[in-house]
Amino acid sequence: MLTLTQINKSFQQKTTARNISFSVSAGSITAILGASGSGKSTLLNIIAGLVPPDSGEVYINGAAQNTIAPEHRHVAMMFQDFALLPHLNVWQNAAFGLRMRGVNKAAAREQAQELLNEVGMGNMAERHISALSGGEKQRVALARALAGTPKVLLLDEPFSSLDTTLRSQLQSQTRELVRRRQIPAVLVTHDPAEACFMADNIALLAGGELLQHDSPEAILRRPANAQAARLLGCLNVSPAHYIPPEAIQLAPSGGTACTLQHSFRLPIGYRIEATHPQWGAITFFHDHPVSADDCRVAVDESRVVRFA
Repeated sequence: MLTLTQINKSFQQKTTARNISFSVSAGSITAILGASGSGKSTLLNIIAGLVPPDSGEVYINGAAQNTIAPEHRHVAMMFQDFALLPHLNVWQNAAFGLRMRGVNKAAAREQAQELLNEVGMGNMAERHISALSGGEKQRVALARALAGTPKVLLLDEPFSSLDTTLRSQLQSQTRELVRRRQIPAVLVTHDPAEACFMADNIALLAGGELLQHDSPEAILRRPANAQAARLLGCLNVSPAHYIPPEAIQLAPSGGTACTLQHSFRLPIGYRIEATHPQWGAITFFHDHPVSADDCRVAVDESRVVRFA
């Protein structure tokens, strides 16, 4: 279990964390979702022990961590740029952390090989790092991070540089390994889709403040405010309300006439953008293209989220 309690941090009078508190249970992932400069990386560095908080405490399995050096916290990190050692081969990179902790070479190689097998790199153990693709390098980085079963796994946008297919594969693989090994994990991301796909809970961060912390389903169903909704990538957001696209239905025979702006073809269905006389600019999805004459919609007002 990872717990952050009332974490505060400022740099040169800029607040990057203000009274941040949340917990991550074993085998679950919490995504910290926010724009650049929101304080995501600061929180990750505080958990890792690389940056001390001004106040508040980090607990791992109930033990306070503020006075414990980073190398003694048993916290592993994955980075966007892989951070592999080019002079070592695949298994040596995977075993590097174990060797630094004093595990003998034979035992470290055995554990590294087991993890490489799990991430689909078992047959490349002797290969040089320079011969690997980006996806293969990140699999090695994942094996290295999990070696020795860390108490906490920190993921600093590790998949953002990969293509769509590889990113999806590694997201699924990482999520499964975190659950199987019962490690609490924290993912930093600016991608709402990645946060919703990987995380059991999402912490929405803006200007160092925690806007909302809940499951993806709960947050998407009812964002706390317009800022939270926009961070999630929600459509149809105004300062006063959020209309889920599924609350908007095409109703040619009885709906409200709207001005069609655009009808875009998607891999599945169409994205319709229109102007509603009451709700203003709206976006929704439909199985078929919509003509200007047929652009009449019904809005289920019971599903509209109104902000105080």
